[in-house]
Amino acid sequence: MNKKTIVSSAITTAAVVAALIATPALTATARTVDAPEVGASMHTSQPSAPGEGTQGGRLNHGSMGQNIGGQKMGGQKMGGGTGLIDVAGGTLTDDQKAELAAMAEEEKLAQDLYAAFDAQYDAMVFTRIAKSESRHLDAVRTLLERYELTDPTVGLEAGEFVSDDTQALYDTLLADGSVSQDAAMEAGRTVEETDIADLTTATAGVTAPDVLKVYERLLAASEKHLAAFGG
Repeated sequence: MNKKTIVSSAITTAAVVAALIATPALTATARTVDAPEVGASMHTSQPSAPGEGTQGGRLNHGSMGQNIGGQKMGGQKMGGGTGLIDVAGGTLTDDQKAELAAMAEEEKLAQDLYAAFDAQYDAMVFTRIAKSESRHLDAVRTLLERYELTDPTVGLEAGEFVSDDTQALYDTLLADGSVSQDAAMEAGRTVEETDIADLTTATAGVTAPDVLKVYERLLAASEKHLAAFGG
């Protein structure tokens, strides 16, 4: 390489370096264009598989599952909150099926009535027992689903019932209990005494382990509720 070429190359290189030093914004721009976007190009968006949770922004499709007789639904077994996960099912007669459906209405009546009294009176007994009745209703509904029976309480507002007799009883108890807190306590005693009698009758002859477990639990709870209401 001759001297002229060497000198010319050196001059050109020096000019480029000087230009880059004089314009740092160009260098920064070049780096920005070349570098990948953090959190964008490094994370490829892919559809979530059914059953995945919400971690990482993924949708949870687990609730799309179905659950009959203790099978899994949404990653949980039916009756997970009712103590029936590992309790076997059995066989019910037509009369026992009818009694089970009627029991759902009784539990809804208690739940709705105590919730109404809770809103009217400053008494923790109604708050506590209304929540208890809600759990009982969930347990009965689990049984209705297991045995593929129609739930007579589904889709109904508070204080609404399919059975005319149940509706009339609720309306009467609500009116009576709205007179005073003592009257509401008396209405609660009436509900629990009725539940105890009906549960005792319904339990007779039942051999299905899951139904027996629920009835026995409801019976024990009703006795405690009766005592809480002064019975």
